[in-house]
Amino acid sequence: MNGRGQSAAAGRTAAGYRIEDLAHASGATVRTIRAYQDRGLLPTPERSGRANVYRDTHLSRLRQIADLLDRGYTLASIKELLEAWDTGRGLGGVLGLVAEVHGPWTDEQADRISRAELNSRFGGSPDDEAVAEAVDLGVLERIPGRNDEFLVPSPQELAVAVELHAAGVPLSAISGHLRELRDQVEHIASRFLEFTTEHVFARYLGHRPPTDSDAAEAATMVRKLRPLAQQTVDAELARAMRMFATRHLQHHLGADRPLTSESSPSATYQVDLPSETIRSVQRLVGSENVSAFVAAAAEREVQSRTLDALASPTREVRHITHNG
Repeated sequence: MNGRGQSAAAGRTAAGYRIEDLAHASGATVRTIRAYQDRGLLPTPERSGRANVYRDTHLSRLRQIADLLDRGYTLASIKELLEAWDTGRGLGGVLGLVAEVHGPWTDEQADRISRAELNSRFGGSPDDEAVAEAVDLGVLERIPGRNDEFLVPSPQELAVAVELHAAGVPLSAISGHLRELRDQVEHIASRFLEFTTEHVFARYLGHRPPTDSDAAEAATMVRKLRPLAQQTVDAELARAMRMFATRHLQHHLGADRPLTSESSPSATYQVDLPSETIRSVQRLVGSENVSAFVAAAAEREVQSRTLDALASPTREVRHITHNG
């Protein structure tokens, strides 16, 4: 048994805990325990003579509060959850939902890197300013007591920075780009959560706090939907990169037409048609079908001319034979 456990055990009586011993066992201060009592977060202790007596239920409640605070919940929200628990509505599902949301949203595993290896991967020269910027961005995390080693929450993100720097991008530019990108990605994440909350989670979280079963179902939905955000962003980023990379290359090469193979079925060209022609087609097939109609008409004309070209030699041979 460690020193803390021995002290707590010594301070605990058969009837329960004194407040000082409860504070030591839970890690909270006496002042905090009393503040929780005043706010209704902690049950009123029993009286034994002149002393207040706390039970294991008080210790368990203090640990629950500490866990929820660590996960970012306010005391007001925690009070609602605990009141639900006390009225028999259950807290297990809610805590499961909290754990699911608070858990990792990627399969990537954090790694460690020494300062010497970090310097080597970025050109060999120490750069304290760049390291401080990386720590500020969370790309690196300092390890207490280890000035020569860092935690790397996302090795992939660090690897991207290494490759960009090797390609000639200054570290300050990489940091600035990451800050800009992070703002945009956080906006995307916020919108995705608003969207799923409105259309999926509203039925589970429509009342506060949710019932135990509703919270458990919501946790299951989080597991199912968690990869969708990443998959959607990956697909849309690939589409946008393909489109904009082609445009950028076209611009820098001074090309006056799309840089697409003429034999490719996906090649597209801008064609100007007389406005009267467009209006006539709209009256014939409707505005939404103009492009499809023009494409089909052009394709039919091309096929017709191809057939005529193939048939022409045959007609000439027959004409010569007949005259001969």
